[in-house]
Amino acid sequence: MQELNDIDFSERDTLFIEVILPLSLSKNYIYRVPFDLNEHTAVGKRVIVQFGKNKIYTALIKSISQTAPALYQAKYIIDVIDEHPVVNTLQLQFWDWMTAYYLCNEGDVMSAALPAGLKLASETIIILREEVSLEELELTDKENILITALEKQKRLTVDQISKLLGQKTVFPLIRSLLDKGVVHLAEEVVEKYKPLLKSYITLNPFYSEEGNFKHLFEVLERAPKQLDALLMYIKLSKSGIEISRQQLLEDSSCGQAALKALLDKEVFFLKKKVVSRLNDESDDMILNFKLSPAQNTALEKIGTEFQTKDVVLLHGITASGKTQVYIKLIEQAIEKGGQVLFLLPEIALTTQIVERIKRYFGDAIGVYHSKFNDNERVEIWNSVMNGKYKIVLGARSAVFLPFKNLKLIVVDEEHESSYKQNEPAPRYQARDAAVYLAHLHQSKIILGSATPSIESYYNALHQKYGLVTLNERFGGVELPIQEVVGIAEETKKKKMVSYFSSVLIDDITATLERKEQVILFQNRRGYATILICKTCGFAPKCVNCDVSLTFHKSSGKLHCHYCGYHESSMNICPACGSVHIEQKGFGTERIEEELSLIFPEVKIARLDVDSTRTKNSLQKIISDFQEKKTDILIGTQMVAKGLDFDNVTLIGVINADTLLNYPDFRAFERSFQLLAQVAGRAGRRDKQGKVCIQAYDADHRIIKQVVDNNYLEMYNDEIAERRQFHYPPFTRLIFINVKHKDSNLLNAASARFATLLRAQLGTRVLGPEQPLVSRIRNYYIKQLIIKSDKSTAIHKVKAALKQTIADFNGENTFKGVIMQVDVDPY
Repeated sequence: MQELNDIDFSERDTLFIEVILPLSLSKNYIYRVPFDLNEHTAVGKRVIVQFGKNKIYTALIKSISQTAPALYQAKYIIDVIDEHPVVNTLQLQFWDWMTAYYLCNEGDVMSAALPAGLKLASETIIILREEVSLEELELTDKENILITALEKQKRLTVDQISKLLGQKTVFPLIRSLLDKGVVHLAEEVVEKYKPLLKSYITLNPFYSEEGNFKHLFEVLERAPKQLDALLMYIKLSKSGIEISRQQLLEDSSCGQAALKALLDKEVFFLKKKVVSRLNDESDDMILNFKLSPAQNTALEKIGTEFQTKDVVLLHGITASGKTQVYIKLIEQAIEKGGQVLFLLPEIALTTQIVERIKRYFGDAIGVYHSKFNDNERVEIWNSVMNGKYKIVLGARSAVFLPFKNLKLIVVDEEHESSYKQNEPAPRYQARDAAVYLAHLHQSKIILGSATPSIESYYNALHQKYGLVTLNERFGGVELPIQEVVGIAEETKKKKMVSYFSSVLIDDITATLERKEQVILFQNRRGYATILICKTCGFAPKCVNCDVSLTFHKSSGKLHCHYCGYHESSMNICPACGSVHIEQKGFGTERIEEELSLIFPEVKIARLDVDSTRTKNSLQKIISDFQEKKTDILIGTQMVAKGLDFDNVTLIGVINADTLLNYPDFRAFERSFQLLAQVAGRAGRRDKQGKVCIQAYDADHRIIKQVVDNNYLEMYNDEIAERRQFHYPPFTRLIFINVKHKDSNLLNAASARFATLLRAQLGTRVLGPEQPLVSRIRNYYIKQLIIKSDKSTAIHKVKAALKQTIADFNGENTFKGVIMQVDVDPY
């Protein structure tokens, strides 16, 4: 594709630009460029445009031509923001593919791709940073006016700033203040990463001279505690490592007062340094590791497969050392002068991998995900664009970064459902998008997992992908012993203590006696799944959604996990007045409470969405467990993803049936993956672990396959069922959710739409039917499914669907009906 920004236009040419607005519009708009901005115009730069009556947006130039739009008179752009493009042509090609494949609009892709700081709009709120010293900065008159206004008003929208200064072009001014760190956007306030700072002690260089030090020694003889601190510092400094404030206090008996006195006298200086929140004990293994024979073989096979295929699936059992193989592949890519993208399913829970790879490759690494504030994300975006970062570790949104020379993509835990974006559009699957991104850059991509998705393994077996297996645990560590306990049998023998079988209680006791740690898995958060009146059967439901409310004891409220609605807990039945309220089901909160009654002396922590509302709380839970301050960690599926603790030797699955009985064709596959991943957390160093799985259906084939570590048997069973009932990978699925606040109108609209769609696609269209949850946030939902076999050209199916939606939206009867398309759902 020709680099359009290399085309030369004269200053007197009349230029028209096609722009992408950060709005969900089915077509892009054409604007005219004033002559004085011709030389500043280039594909990939941002421009300020007026859209609608009064709204001002930053749009992105997609193409430049001298052809005026035929149907309307083009407005002039207001200004060009950037000196250099912020998006390259490969990214625009990637956006085009995503728009076509996932049946969304380019504005949706732009909104997902660009950090908020690169897509300011009229409604964007600007806030003054409190901690910034303005005296040290060189500010223009207009910047000073704006800062004075912000000191009084606290927050201003872009529209208000425009009126205040009497000009439309305020974006360059705001960008300047953002760059100087004077202001930030309101989005940052919600959650902001704060690095962990550790205090280190250094000796004043003045006392490095022998005479001065001798005099200091004589002075401090009258202050024994201070002298003790000084002597301990000298002793510790001989090891050549930095001495932390905490270490000096622990190793000497000087106390806080003596240390403060030495700091006040400037004998010691205190400096703060950013440190990792994890005390990773595997530095030597990571920095100086050698691959095992099995890992070397896998690395060689990957190299061989890459000669003929661009995509390779690495099927390596848990703790087989896949990360070390990735590191060697990354080294090879960097030696060729390329960039590397390392995708992780949930960046917050893969801190250990991030820290290890950062420790290995140093400052050449950027980390990109939504937990960082907007300024940090813009910085990383620019660093990737400028080639500063050779490696980027990120969650799914990292596929949108402006890579120029991508040589390798690593998708770790490729089976993870969190690679799929469900809301809002584009509803993309980052693993599949990464495969296309690799194709665009003509780079290689490796998909790694202990439990690959059925589709990926099918592609590998049918030669679409290369396949490399790694079935030895690193360091010769044995796979954990797995035991299944029947809850029904234990209940019958009256051996259950609350939700814990006698076997699990004994295992926990033995593990704690050995000073080892335990992880317990229960895939439900909250305290009780449902409250129900024993007299009349009333159960409180969400006012906005068609779901029961979950009781959370920590807040004392009933919560909806779909829309966030909450209300006070129910002590008296509002329907019949009865006080006999029963709690049904149980979540992680209840498990935590019951376990603390059985083991009152044990330190217990909980890891779920409720306990990790902020980034710092998540890191504290993980680091406390890593540092053995916590004995038992109870969690939802978050505990299965990317955690690696060397002292965990017991995993307990409280109730496996909640996974198996979910009404979804992928339920068994997901259950196997989750149980196998959870089991893989046990015994990851030199100790063999144990897994105790509690279930009512202890003889279920999936549980047996997990215990036997038999992925192939599970795959063969699942693939036979999928072939018989026409599910992926033998068909392609597209879900269409039709939504409206009026259920009667929705029923009529969904029936009409189904009729129009069947006229185009026939029996491939199923529905409309109510989904599992038929009302969310006051919108009633009906769902249609398009099931297209592989022999049908999917682009024709999508074209027919797109046309049908356009025809349906043109009918006045159903104005206000929302259509949401989800290609490759789940």
